[in-house]
Amino acid sequence: MYTLRQFILWVDVPIEQVTHKILLRYIDCLLDRRLNPKTINCHLDSIRGFYNYLIHEEQVAMVHPIKRGYALRLSRPLPRYLRDEYVARLFNVIRSRRDRAMSMLMLRCGLRVEEVANLTLASIDLRRMQLIVYEGKGRKDRIVYLSRDALQALVDYLRVRSSLRARKVFLVEKGTYRGKGLSVRGIQKRMEYYAKKSGLKVSCHQLRHTMATQLLNADADLVTIQDLLGHARIKTTQRYCQVSNLKVQRDYHKAIGEVMQRHGLTEKNLTELQK
Repeated sequence: MYTLRQFILWVDVPIEQVTHKILLRYIDCLLDRRLNPKTINCHLDSIRGFYNYLIHEEQVAMVHPIKRGYALRLSRPLPRYLRDEYVARLFNVIRSRRDRAMSMLMLRCGLRVEEVANLTLASIDLRRMQLIVYEGKGRKDRIVYLSRDALQALVDYLRVRSSLRARKVFLVEKGTYRGKGLSVRGIQKRMEYYAKKSGLKVSCHQLRHTMATQLLNADADLVTIQDLLGHARIKTTQRYCQVSNLKVQRDYHKAIGEVMQRHGLTEKNLTELQK
């Protein structure tokens, strides 16, 4: 109602006479106020809902001023990942078996923090070294695989896990809620604690990004990484190519080396040319 009220006070014609051009002027006004695109899109959602109500519920005869699907393009920052030395530095301060196992599942299996919180004992197959992620993002199930260090971290935690009856894997270990499933916020707070302790800027989701980047650098196929991360579109996975260029570097140097050989440009020849 607050955002809609701002629009109503700004507009200088009857609301049923508002056109797309008038709406563009309003967007310019919001931009002049230095509002970011996400906030402006919230304003547009309020106005769109208001006009949907007028046209479909109140049967007002008018042209909808907001075209379907119209929104300002949001900037999409590139995924941030941890370099190998920072990964080692982070895990050096994680002493808790539970927290180490949670962090390993995000780093090695690419689990989202919500997927870690919702993980159940029934979804773990230690013999096959795999997990079933039920109803991940988009309510889709997928299988992810356990590396040897992630498997060891998980087994170490399960041996000392406090409750045998709770379905959730990761449990609160102290206080009133001891034995209950650890919440998403609870996991994030643990990561914030270790980030501060290690002196790093790191989040749970960054561990997932790190896993994708490491796989890409190890020449894993994009489709494989897409399946492991549970991305609906390959375009989402391709964003990691913009971050990690080691594979691109290797492909370039290999290909350009063949081109140079084909043209008789060896290192010996180049040295002679430079002289």
